[in-house]
Amino acid sequence: MNKNLSYKKPLLETPFHERTSEACYNNDWYRWAGYKIAKEYSSTELEYTSMRNTAGVIDITPMHKYDIKGIEACEFVNKLVTRDISKIQPNQIMYIIWCNEDGNVIDDGTVFCLKEDHLRIMCAERNLNWFTDTATGFNVEIKDITETIAALAFQGPLSCKILNLLNVNDIENLEPFQFNNYQINNSNVLISRTGFSGDLGYEIWCDPADALNIWDSLFKFNRDYKVLPTGMNALDMVRIEAGFIQPNADFMSAEQALRPNRMRNPYELGLSWLVDLEKNYFTGKAALKKIKKKPLNKKLVGLDIEGDKPAVGSILYDRQKKEIGIVTAAMWSPTLKSNIAIGYVNKEFMKIGSTVFAEIYHPEELEYKKIWANCKVVKKQFFNPQRRYNVPADI
Repeated sequence: MNKNLSYKKPLLETPFHERTSEACYNNDWYRWAGYKIAKEYSSTELEYTSMRNTAGVIDITPMHKYDIKGIEACEFVNKLVTRDISKIQPNQIMYIIWCNEDGNVIDDGTVFCLKEDHLRIMCAERNLNWFTDTATGFNVEIKDITETIAALAFQGPLSCKILNLLNVNDIENLEPFQFNNYQINNSNVLISRTGFSGDLGYEIWCDPADALNIWDSLFKFNRDYKVLPTGMNALDMVRIEAGFIQPNADFMSAEQALRPNRMRNPYELGLSWLVDLEKNYFTGKAALKKIKKKPLNKKLVGLDIEGDKPAVGSILYDRQKKEIGIVTAAMWSPTLKSNIAIGYVNKEFMKIGSTVFAEIYHPEELEYKKIWANCKVVKKQFFNPQRRYNVPADI
């Protein structure tokens, strides 16, 4: 039998796996881009609490990383994405999305400017083919460097304090969406003030050979600060509170959707601020100009739901019990003491303050209880503390 058959191959292990496997008492794993990542180490609730009160450590190594080099690197990326990044400076990061020619979103991510002729895009989905095809005619070199960089998200209100205790010099003065080179316990790292938690936090990018040293260092002061390794379940909770969207959860990538009506444009996702129709040509510009002139049929919004039963997967209705939308992500927020959700609603209900109704099926002792809950349309950024923006950061 051929041992190289794809279904015989185990999932890839990140450079942190020696530590994550020791910590993952539940042996509960998530498949991300072919890698094995913990969904839950011991308790999602405790891991969530660490991110909201001290700090959590998340292995984000599987995030796809693409180096774009050449004299036309900035020009190419500006053509690729909807946002104007022509004035991006070294050590600056921008949040970006890119669309197909029909104006539907393929993916989102961040672009790092290492030099004027060297940009790096980080994203959750594979995009090498799309980037390569889009770069036709540009003097650039695009390379997938995912396996050459190990990465951790270090998120929470004490993240800066702990890095400061580790002698990461001047880390408190790093501005949001900026990055710089530092050292942690004699290992060279690139640290960006970015993350998926909506709170003060950092992402640490390092050589795989230094991975275990970096991991161990972040837990060095645990006698006082109780940092926890954090899985994907807890990360999903904090990203919902922050109102961050996730591909293949809140929207289908235009490259993966099987039906055109499952694709979404930036306006439907509430990302109009990322679309600059005044800049030079970019992929999808003509379509987005036409889309903007027409009323939206649906939009992704925040929902404040009565009660304490999460509306996961719920259908949304109007007062006449006509279907008008669907919930894409939901949770009871321990921090906000609120039942919150993100979901699509039809055009009549997009306005903040509109009332809709969720049909919630809540499991209770092997039976599902049907609950009709009032929902108010709100901004989908539920959690947004000032410490996320403070410079110097809180230490």
